[in-house]
Amino acid sequence: AGLEDISKGAYVLAEPSEVGLKKKAQAVIVATGSEVQLALKAQELLAREHRIAVRVVSMPSTTTFDRQDAAYKSAVLPKGLPRIAVEMGATDGWWKYGVSAVIGIDTYGESAPAPVLFQHFGFTPANVVDTVRTVLGK
Repeated sequence: AGLEDISKGAYVLAEPSEVGLKKKAQAVIVATGSEVQLALKAQELLAREHRIAVRVVSMPSTTTFDRQDAAYKSAVLPKGLPRIAVEMGATDGWWKYGVSAVIGIDTYGESAPAPVLFQHFGFTPANVVDTVRTVLGK
């Protein structure tokens, strides 16, 4: 993605071909910030272990993305593809993008070492893989 795409609030970060699958995306994982690395790892596992092709979209600014024209929005988030959002925050804002599932946090006050919390809230590549597979019925 070029700087122009990044400045639009969201952009396609990785297509299935970038993890060795020569088929069209079957789903889209939308992620923000540090969750992008988690989405990329899940994309790799889905391709390697399940032959499931997913596109990874980085969305650093929903506000900026919302201001883009319909053509750009549908180029990044194609109609007809299930969408799974991953953000270590509240899930509310994601539903407007037609997501099928959100891996997020709608509670507060948990205290533990970060890896324990990531596992507790499902911020693991395995959980993202399972969520995509469930959404796709695979």
